[in-house]
Amino acid sequence: MKEEKALSKPEKQLTKKDLRKAFWTWQFFSHANYNYERLQAGAFAHAMGPIIKKLYDTKEDTVAALKRHLVFFNTAPNWGAVIHGIVIAMEEKRANGAEISDEAINSVKTGLMGPLAGLGDTLTQGTIIPLLLAIGISFGVEGSVFGPLFFLIVCPAVLVSIAYTMWMRGYYSGKDAVESMLSSGRLNEIISAAGILGCAVIGALIGQFVTFSTVFVVNVGQTAINLQADVFDPIMPKLLPLLLTVGLYKLLDRGKSPTFLMVAIIVVSFIGTFLGIL
Repeated sequence: MKEEKALSKPEKQLTKKDLRKAFWTWQFFSHANYNYERLQAGAFAHAMGPIIKKLYDTKEDTVAALKRHLVFFNTAPNWGAVIHGIVIAMEEKRANGAEISDEAINSVKTGLMGPLAGLGDTLTQGTIIPLLLAIGISFGVEGSVFGPLFFLIVCPAVLVSIAYTMWMRGYYSGKDAVESMLSSGRLNEIISAAGILGCAVIGALIGQFVTFSTVFVVNVGQTAINLQADVFDPIMPKLLPLLLTVGLYKLLDRGKSPTFLMVAIIVVSFIGTFLGIL
């Protein structure tokens, strides 16, 4: 009954002005405070500032909402803007009494940020920007100043238009989707699916970007055994990157500083390379 009441009579309603204020905050600061620990988390929380301020009245609720959006986040700033729209819709429902947990909101962010980052990088850096550059250069090589001006004006205009469309689409589609999920009770299924997708994405990122191997060779009698090629790879390719990632996760979970761990990785890498182990 509480849920139905909250959906039928929302107490708080975001306006287009609120959405646009948050959108422009994200546009200007999406890569501000970018760091190796949480990447775009600070910018995400900053962009959610106007929304949180409008939706929550108490200091405790405001602090909890900001902390909710300070978890690891990274995606394409324009195509990934649909995530912000969906999350804003979820926050609006939550502020009006809907039972949407922190886990539900963060599962949506985690599940969508990877695929949209891949999509955005492919379309933006692999298609849109090269195409606009080719058009600008074709004018520039003829000596026309229109070439560089075309790129300087059209490229930001195209990317901002994409981001704005995705932001608004995310909010209005997400709002309807959240209402549908709440009324049908499918929210837990969506959370589980998003969590599985997020784990799959993280696994793929580990396999692709974490490089960790050994060149250590053990001599057993007349036989030389390469630990990497003869032991680890037959057990499971990318075994060492997986173990390294799990180990770092456990250390972070126990409160070790990310900065300390990054310095430790650099030191161990130098020592391992010097000794001929890594």
